[in-house]
Amino acid sequence: MPKVRDRWAIANWKMNLLPSQTAGYLERLRARLQETQVSVAVCPPYPHLPAATAAAAGSRIRIGAQNLSDRLQGAFTGEVSAAMLQDVGVSLVLVGHSERRRLFGEDDALVAAKMRVALEHGLCPVVCVGEGLQERKVGQTQLWLQHQLQPLWEVAQAFPQAPWLIAYEPIWAIGTGEAATPSIAQETIAFIRVQAEQHLGDIAATLSILYGGSVDPGNASPLALQPAIDGFLVGGASLNPEAFAAIAEALGAAEA
Repeated sequence: MPKVRDRWAIANWKMNLLPSQTAGYLERLRARLQETQVSVAVCPPYPHLPAATAAAAGSRIRIGAQNLSDRLQGAFTGEVSAAMLQDVGVSLVLVGHSERRRLFGEDDALVAAKMRVALEHGLCPVVCVGEGLQERKVGQTQLWLQHQLQPLWEVAQAFPQAPWLIAYEPIWAIGTGEAATPSIAQETIAFIRVQAEQHLGDIAATLSILYGGSVDPGNASPLALQPAIDGFLVGGASLNPEAFAAIAEALGAAEA
């Protein structure tokens, strides 16, 4: 059966670069991606979004946000709503990134609530899950992931036609330079795939599951060759448009 899942390369700039650098970055990225057929998205910080959506107009590059509020509007100082993101031209949004969970206390219930709000507003949520080093060491990776995934299945069942993505990001591999081996990434994402099939049935056939965690041009090719991996959520390496383009190209080459 031919693969029906889209392949994705998503850049997460985190709190890096400046709004004034956004247009130049996207111009360089567009020049490199003309022959690449994978889906590409860039997620800059909030202040960069207007410049990013303008610079990406007319291209294949989609612009995403790094977070959103679970509230629709009101007295929530410092928050950004789904409607605001939609109005500025954003089409996808990261939800539940490990740094949001670890540094800002976002739990599984809040992540699911944000996923629901994103879907209600026509945004494609990229929902992040992953275990820490302690869970990996004691053999509880699958149990940890099941807890994180359970509320997501319930939201997805309420929006069977809406697109969304999962990004598996082992916390012990984020920003450390130590990516999960291709076999570890393959085994874990294959487990997530089985869980999706059990809870979503036929819907799971089009659900892309990405890997994130110290992906760079040097390790992208062996990771991209793993059949369970549908793409990458890229952090530090995505700050250089040529490096990020090389990662997207590795995905395209693995699919060819």
